[in-house]
Amino acid sequence: MADERDWELFKEKFKAKSQIDLNQYKANQMQRRITNLMTRNNAKTYMEFFKLIENDSKRFSDFVEYLTINVSEFFRTPEKFSELEAKVIPELLKKNSKLNIWSAGCSIGAEPYSLAMILNDLTPHTRHRILATDLDIEILEKAKKGVYTTNEVKNISQSREKGHFKLENDKYIVSEDIKSRIEFKRHNLLLDKFETGFDLILCRNVVIYFTEEAKDKLYRRFFEALKPGGVLFVGGTEAILNFRDMGYVSYLPFFYRKPF
Repeated sequence: MADERDWELFKEKFKAKSQIDLNQYKANQMQRRITNLMTRNNAKTYMEFFKLIENDSKRFSDFVEYLTINVSEFFRTPEKFSELEAKVIPELLKKNSKLNIWSAGCSIGAEPYSLAMILNDLTPHTRHRILATDLDIEILEKAKKGVYTTNEVKNISQSREKGHFKLENDKYIVSEDIKSRIEFKRHNLLLDKFETGFDLILCRNVVIYFTEEAKDKLYRRFFEALKPGGVLFVGGTEAILNFRDMGYVSYLPFFYRKPF
């Protein structure tokens, strides 16, 4: 089977082509996921597999999507979105009437569109900035189209479904008004510069395969990107145990605030 030199060369070649540094991801999990694909493609080494996908744009983009785990749905973990809508955003609005929000690792777009619907209900006459970024260009194109399955919209209330979607051929299509509120952009969380001045950053179910070092660096960079009083919202399995060392204060479970 593949040896260590083969793995190192694969990571080097893959980074050169994709700008994705697999050294920032947990090696065991990444190797296991890639080995599954190698087996399906009858590739005995990592480099043999790389040669299969290197010049096949469809295969390569499918591989990137597979690695970046683009699974999402609207209002994922509804009880946390209820807290976001009932407490977090209203408190942020007391300080700033127009919010600057970043959905980091936005995947298929369900998260930023969920935010847009919440803000539309809370402040119907105000257009906030919602930046939605992801590493995967193909997934960003899907997000921009705003077309979803029944399962992906299962947590949406009937009133929001009627107000912000149209149903065509069993697909739910986001309204142009909601689409127009999102700024989609490709961004590599581990390599690219961060904007600053955010009131709210969401990074949920994104760092599952990151190394502890990569996660620590990322959460510190989010801290710098927040305004004083700004809030970081993470996923339900991603509690930040050393948040105090980074400068955050605990706000609600899975919500961390930068002190004023």
